Amino acid sequence: MQDIFISPFSTGLHGWVEAFPKARITDFLMPAKVQTNEAIIFWLHMNPDRQEWLANTITLIQQNYTQAKIVVLTNSPNQAEALHAMSLGAVAYSHAYSPANVLAEIKTVISHGGVWMGQDLLKRLIEVSSTLAGNQNAQVTQHLSLLTNREKQVAIEAAKGLSNKEIARILAITERTVKAHLSAAFERLGAKDRLHLALMLNKNQK
Repeated sequence: MQDIFISPFSTGLHGWVEAFPKARITDFLMPAKVQTNEAIIFWLHMNPDRQEWLANTITLIQQNYTQAKIVVLTNSPNQAEALHAMSLGAVAYSHAYSPANVLAEIKTVISHGGVWMGQDLLKRLIEVSSTLAGNQNAQVTQHLSLLTNREKQVAIEAAKGLSNKEIARILAITERTVKAHLSAAFERLGAKDRLHLALMLNKNQK
């Protein structure tokens, strides 16, 4: 999967280069030069004054690249902008200066059909979903029965919107262990991302 960073910077930020050394970095989109049938991830680097640019660029990408996935990177993340980006068709929203390991994780999540957003926004969406999903207890029990005890503990905490660091502290395990158990839980349950997991494990009754 090809990575293309569209940014006003002539060179990529350190995290970008470390995560994707073969990525292309450009300051504008030229469909005729990069058009391909290969799946592409477009990483759009924007600032608060580039709202119109963002909408126009996403539209252009969607018109020319049917298999493209769009990630919005910003210097000053905020919930309103994140929701706006998602409404335009982005599948991920993150800080432009995110470290390489986070960028790599974003790519893994969206490559498997998931979405990625900041922790605060994720918690907000999970809270909203708790009033909408309303799974029956039997459904939730069935999902949890597919997990080992530790995977179940990790999944339940993740479904509350907690970060890996918070889960590690609560369960007295390492973040690496949390990540391993969470990955296993995603695979067993067929969950694409944390929001999908939260919807599957929601016990709220309508």
